[in-house]
Amino acid sequence: MKLSAPDDRPESWCWHLLGLCNPLIVIGGNLAGGWWTAAGMVFMLGLGPVLDVILGQADKPRPARALGTPYVVLLYAHAALQLVAVGTLLWLAVRQGFSWSVIAAAVSTGINSGASGLIVAHELGHTRPGSISWWVGRLNLLTVLYLHFTTEHNHTHHRYVATTADPATARLGESVWWFIARTVPAQFVDAWRIHARKGRSPTTNPVAQGMVLQFALLIGIGWTCGPPAMAAFLLQAASAIFLLEYINYLRHYGLERALGDRQEPWHSWQAEQRWSRWTLLELTRHPAHHLKASEPFWRLQPHPDAPSLPSGYYGCFWPTLVSPLWRRLIHPRLPSQGNIKA
Repeated sequence: MKLSAPDDRPESWCWHLLGLCNPLIVIGGNLAGGWWTAAGMVFMLGLGPVLDVILGQADKPRPARALGTPYVVLLYAHAALQLVAVGTLLWLAVRQGFSWSVIAAAVSTGINSGASGLIVAHELGHTRPGSISWWVGRLNLLTVLYLHFTTEHNHTHHRYVATTADPATARLGESVWWFIARTVPAQFVDAWRIHARKGRSPTTNPVAQGMVLQFALLIGIGWTCGPPAMAAFLLQAASAIFLLEYINYLRHYGLERALGDRQEPWHSWQAEQRWSRWTLLELTRHPAHHLKASEPFWRLQPHPDAPSLPSGYYGCFWPTLVSPLWRRLIHPRLPSQGNIKA
């Protein structure tokens, strides 16, 4: 479905409030217990792809808004709800112990942590180090045990994207499963080396300090809330990391750039599906983000020269899990490589 924009005014910021549905449904499911704990999974990965299709995309993009105050407030709302979602998960695990509903709650909470918490952490990670917003982003990363992400993302990914030097770029023909198995340890090692090159010793390396903090958090959860809560927290974090790296997989799959070449719009995939745009804070306008990382998400615009995904991030999720299907969908869309065989 395509809806034409009625005028050239900026799009209402209120549409982005739809992104709060993800954490609110997860929180409600955790509090209700039982089958409701799976509501987050069903909504985000079941209904989300359908909404990507039903809501479609606009004929042309609306101009960016100059005033970003509502969006900044929205970022902090997502960050606060991320803490509440994880807190209700621990509360449920304390009450019910090891059970199927706690497992479902952990996965649902983890999906929200990836679709809400980590996206906010990514956005705030591009703000001034040491600022309040930067620390809020760090707190979100702590809730999924991925504190090294900002270092690797800002220092390596943005510099070497679409090259073999970037561990967060998916290679042509690489499955999402192999990509995640490769990129997670590679990004950790890369973040460690970034600080090591700055003269940080193993004891002063921020990555090592982050690992100590994350381990202390886990021990603290296990000590105060019990082993079921610690296991639920770990499953939540693993689900969030999987979703984050799935998004990394989508954003640059198969796009190649020689080291030293200028970064161009066609080195990142974009998607204009409304549901993915509104609920994921314009993350799908990724080429614009790479060309100017300091630009806040509400000012990002699509690029006419950037390749487009077959659907939004929700709609692409299930096809990427089946590598032959994914290659059949995406290879014909590769820039100047429409003859690649699936």
